[in-house]
Amino acid sequence: MGIRRLGQQGIVFAVFAALFVVFTLILPGFLTTANMLTLLQNVAVLGILGLAMAIVVIGRGIDISLIAALAVPPGLVLQMVQDGHSLPISLAAAFALTAAFGLVNGWLIAYAEVPSLFTTLASGLFLAGLGQAALFKLDVVQWSPGLDGFERLGQGNLLGIPMPIVMFALSCIAVAFLLRQTRIGAYIYAIGDNPNGARVTGIPTRPIIVLQYVMAAMIGCGAGLILAASVNSMPTRIFNSTLIYDVILVVVLGGIGLSGGRGGVINVVIGTLLIGTMLNGMTIMDVSYSGQNLIKGVVLLVAVIADSFLNPRNEETAQQGDI
Repeated sequence: MGIRRLGQQGIVFAVFAALFVVFTLILPGFLTTANMLTLLQNVAVLGILGLAMAIVVIGRGIDISLIAALAVPPGLVLQMVQDGHSLPISLAAAFALTAAFGLVNGWLIAYAEVPSLFTTLASGLFLAGLGQAALFKLDVVQWSPGLDGFERLGQGNLLGIPMPIVMFALSCIAVAFLLRQTRIGAYIYAIGDNPNGARVTGIPTRPIIVLQYVMAAMIGCGAGLILAASVNSMPTRIFNSTLIYDVILVVVLGGIGLSGGRGGVINVVIGTLLIGTMLNGMTIMDVSYSGQNLIKGVVLLVAVIADSFLNPRNEETAQQGDI
């Protein structure tokens, strides 16, 4: 276990530190307060999504629909306010949609026993299509006067620290408390480590699995609200981007085993810092978007291969069809 911990956390952190030092030496303007805040602010939403994915992956699942939860409910808030509804009513409608979406995902996975990969892939496509076909008038939902003041969620600051960074830090504290200090967190780890054993000991595995996907969807919605407040709009076509691969990259590269039952918030933080540093450095070096995707794809492939050695799948996982 000590070797595995070294492999998953220590080595990744060492790579981050080495990359950070190299960029500091070769890239002018990298190690400045302004650039560090920009780096963290740019990956804050990605880190929050990584926390949502971590809750699911620790419980031996995966949620490909996170980007739909990021885009559609926050887009609904902007669209409803634009149409004349109050902000509280719009937020309530968005959170109700998100909760229903998470419940459907969880029910299909826990009770209908549809593999999480296929469930969330289909549900994400459905929610994104619903938004584009029935909820939004344009692909980019614009800001409106009824949202005045709400932009501070993404553009304000606390003691000089941008609010997205503050919200990421608060999310880390909340998820760490959930996973390490509550009975629900202990159940999630137990289910991820041994689902059948958890069921035999009396843990309500099916309701906990449903709760995992509800929490992931709600965190995704919160990340979307921060994103919308940061750019004063919601580009709903973000669902078609490669963002979900970045989220998986953060989780896997940080050291959360895809076989479940391992990892925590510190792994998400390490993965987010590494990806943020890598993306910031490539941006300063003016690497093209296609080139960045190529590099991220290679890194993700290496991370998944390494995870298969550090956290080998057991026969039960293979039979369940999990990743």
